[in-house]
Amino acid sequence: MYRGDITRLDTDAIVNAANSGLLGGGGVDGAIHRAGGPEILEACRRLRATSLPDGLPTGEAVITTGGRLPARYVIHTVGPVWNGGHRQEPALLASCYQNSLRLAAENNLRSVAFPGISTGIYGYPKPEAARIAVREIRAFLEQHEQPQEVVLVAFDEEAYRLLEHTAR
Repeated sequence: MYRGDITRLDTDAIVNAANSGLLGGGGVDGAIHRAGGPEILEACRRLRATSLPDGLPTGEAVITTGGRLPARYVIHTVGPVWNGGHRQEPALLASCYQNSLRLAAENNLRSVAFPGISTGIYGYPKPEAARIAVREIRAFLEQHEQPQEVVLVAFDEEAYRLLEHTAR
């Protein structure tokens, strides 16, 4: 676990809690696009122009350059908006972790860092999101050799304590 700014981590990849348009936004998404520079936006525009004209579906993931970030790659995933948990939100959030980790493994990445997907403006309850994150990461790592290191990133002390408690 790490408390701080995900854009400063020197992992092979960081995960972006993106919106479906992939063209930047607020929160983690905006911070990654700002810190990574125009190379990330250009890579996302190419994806939109070719394979994702309607945007990235919720629960799916794609990989781009890390641009000017310490991380070589950014794995973009779209988390679900919380609607009370009755619209497949837990399964969609689990898919974000599964698909992001699958891309890391397919690209032979040794390390990847995750923010709290959907826990910002999308309103996913942080305790439940942390349980899903820890469960899905552990399940994936038990079945795969890569990535070897997964870092859960908390932006503030409250989120860090929650992740620390959940990971025990």
